Amino acid sequence: MYPPQIVAPMKAELTNNGFTDLTTPAEVDAVLQQEGTTLLVINSVCGCSAGSARPGVLMAVKNATKLPDRLTTAFAGFDMDAVAKARTYLLPYPPSSPAIALIKNGQVVHIIERHSIEGRAAQMIAANLMQAFEAHCN
Repeated sequence: MYPPQIVAPMKAELTNNGFTDLTTPAEVDAVLQQEGTTLLVINSVCGCSAGSARPGVLMAVKNATKLPDRLTTAFAGFDMDAVAKARTYLLPYPPSSPAIALIKNGQVVHIIERHSIEGRAAQMIAANLMQAFEAHCN
Protein backbone atom coordinates (compact mmCIF):
# COMPACT_ATOMS: atom_id res chain seq x y z
CA MET A 1 0.00 0.00 0.00
CA TYR A 2 1.23 3.49 -0.85
CA PRO A 3 1.97 5.89 2.01
CA PRO A 4 -0.81 8.43 2.69
CA GLN A 5 1.53 11.40 2.21
CA ILE A 6 2.24 10.29 -1.37
CA VAL A 7 -1.40 9.60 -2.23
CA ALA A 8 -2.99 12.67 -0.60
CA PRO A 9 -2.08 15.28 -3.25
CA MET A 10 -3.09 12.93 -6.08
CA LYS A 11 -6.46 12.31 -4.42
CA ALA A 12 -6.89 16.03 -3.78
CA GLU A 13 -6.45 16.82 -7.47
CA LEU A 14 -9.85 15.19 -8.01
CA THR A 15 -11.59 15.66 -4.66
CA ASN A 16 -10.83 19.40 -4.67
CA ASN A 17 -12.70 19.52 -7.97
CA GLY A 18 -15.95 17.90 -6.87
CA PHE A 19 -15.13 14.18 -6.95
CA THR A 20 -16.32 12.00 -4.09
CA ASP A 21 -13.57 9.78 -2.71
CA LEU A 22 -14.82 6.19 -2.37
CA THR A 23 -12.76 4.46 0.30
CA THR A 24 -14.89 1.44 1.28
CA PRO A 25 -16.80 -1.27 -0.57
CA ALA A 26 -20.04 -0.02 1.03
CA GLU A 27 -19.48 3.47 -0.39
CA VAL A 28 -18.81 1.99 -3.83
CA ASP A 29 -22.03 -0.04 -3.73
CA ALA A 30 -24.07 2.91 -2.45
CA VAL A 31 -22.94 5.12 -5.32
CA LEU A 32 -22.62 2.73 -8.25
CA GLN A 33 -26.00 1.09 -7.69
CA GLN A 34 -27.84 4.41 -8.03
CA GLU A 35 -29.94 5.31 -11.04
CA GLY A 36 -28.37 7.80 -13.42
CA THR A 37 -24.77 8.33 -14.47
CA THR A 38 -21.58 8.12 -12.44
CA LEU A 39 -18.07 8.87 -13.59
CA LEU A 40 -15.63 6.60 -11.78
CA VAL A 41 -11.91 7.33 -11.91
CA ILE A 42 -9.60 4.60 -10.66
CA ASN A 43 -6.76 6.91 -9.66
CA SER A 44 -3.11 5.85 -9.63
CA VAL A 45 0.40 7.03 -8.80
CA CYS A 46 1.65 6.31 -12.32
CA GLY A 47 2.84 8.96 -14.72
CA CYS A 48 0.00 8.44 -17.17
CA SER A 49 -2.46 9.18 -14.39
CA ALA A 50 -0.69 12.44 -13.55
CA GLY A 51 0.00 13.46 -17.14
CA SER A 52 -3.15 12.39 -18.95
CA ALA A 53 -5.89 10.77 -16.87
CA ARG A 54 -6.47 13.29 -14.08
CA PRO A 55 -5.90 16.39 -16.26
CA GLY A 56 -8.09 14.92 -19.02
CA VAL A 57 -10.91 14.09 -16.62
CA LEU A 58 -10.82 17.57 -15.08
CA MET A 59 -10.73 19.20 -18.51
CA ALA A 60 -13.77 17.16 -19.59
CA VAL A 61 -15.75 18.00 -16.46
CA LYS A 62 -14.97 21.71 -16.77
CA ASN A 63 -15.79 21.96 -20.48
CA ALA A 64 -18.63 19.49 -21.11
CA THR A 65 -22.15 20.66 -21.84
CA LYS A 66 -23.58 17.50 -20.24
CA LEU A 67 -22.18 15.98 -17.06
CA PRO A 68 -22.64 12.74 -15.13
CA ASP A 69 -24.89 12.91 -12.10
CA ARG A 70 -22.00 11.92 -9.84
CA LEU A 71 -18.20 12.25 -9.98
CA THR A 72 -16.32 9.61 -8.00
CA THR A 73 -12.83 8.24 -7.51
CA ALA A 74 -11.03 5.41 -5.73
CA PHE A 75 -7.26 5.06 -5.44
CA ALA A 76 -5.54 1.88 -6.64
CA GLY A 77 -2.86 0.64 -4.27
CA PHE A 78 -4.35 2.61 -1.39
CA ASP A 79 -8.14 2.14 -1.09
CA MET A 80 -7.69 -1.50 -2.00
CA ASP A 81 -11.03 -2.88 -0.82
CA ALA A 82 -12.94 -0.03 -2.49
CA VAL A 83 -11.05 -0.48 -5.76
CA ALA A 84 -11.59 -4.25 -5.68
CA LYS A 85 -15.33 -3.65 -5.25
CA ALA A 86 -15.39 -0.98 -7.98
CA ARG A 87 -13.70 -3.37 -10.38
CA THR A 88 -16.59 -5.83 -9.98
CA TYR A 89 -18.78 -3.18 -11.62
CA LEU A 90 -16.30 -2.85 -14.48
CA LEU A 91 -16.40 -6.50 -15.52
CA PRO A 92 -15.72 -7.93 -18.09
CA TYR A 93 -12.95 -5.33 -18.39
CA PRO A 94 -9.73 -6.44 -16.69
CA PRO A 95 -8.28 -4.45 -13.79
CA SER A 96 -6.66 -1.26 -15.00
CA SER A 97 -4.99 1.57 -13.14
CA PRO A 98 -5.74 4.21 -14.07
CA ALA A 99 -9.15 3.66 -15.57
CA ILE A 100 -12.03 6.01 -16.28
CA ALA A 101 -15.54 4.57 -16.51
CA LEU A 102 -18.94 6.08 -17.14
CA ILE A 103 -21.55 3.95 -15.42
CA LYS A 104 -25.24 4.35 -16.13
CA ASN A 105 -27.83 2.62 -13.97
CA GLY A 106 -25.14 0.29 -12.61
CA GLN A 107 -23.73 -0.72 -16.03
CA VAL A 108 -20.55 0.41 -17.78
CA VAL A 109 -21.48 2.39 -20.89
CA HIS A 110 -18.00 3.79 -21.60
CA ILE A 111 -14.52 2.96 -20.33
CA ILE A 112 -11.01 4.21 -20.96
CA GLU A 113 -8.44 1.70 -19.81
CA ARG A 114 -4.77 2.31 -19.07
CA HIS A 115 -3.67 1.13 -22.52
CA SER A 116 -5.85 3.89 -24.02
CA ILE A 117 -4.51 6.51 -21.57
CA GLU A 118 -0.76 5.87 -21.86
CA GLY A 119 0.86 8.09 -24.46
CA ARG A 120 -2.34 10.08 -25.09
CA ALA A 121 -2.64 13.80 -24.42
CA ALA A 122 -5.02 15.02 -21.74
CA GLN A 123 -6.97 16.81 -24.48
CA MET A 124 -7.64 13.47 -26.20
CA ILE A 125 -8.89 11.94 -22.95
CA ALA A 126 -11.12 14.99 -22.38
CA ALA A 127 -12.56 14.87 -25.91
CA ASN A 128 -13.27 11.15 -25.56
CA LEU A 129 -15.07 11.68 -22.25
CA MET A 130 -17.08 14.66 -23.48
CA GLN A 131 -18.40 12.54 -26.36
CA ALA A 132 -19.43 9.85 -23.86
CA PHE A 133 -21.12 12.48 -21.65
CA GLU A 134 -23.06 13.77 -24.68
CA ALA A 135 -24.21 10.28 -25.54
CA HIS A 136 -25.13 9.05 -22.05
CA CYS A 137 -25.76 11.97 -19.67
CA ASN A 138 -28.78 14.25 -19.34
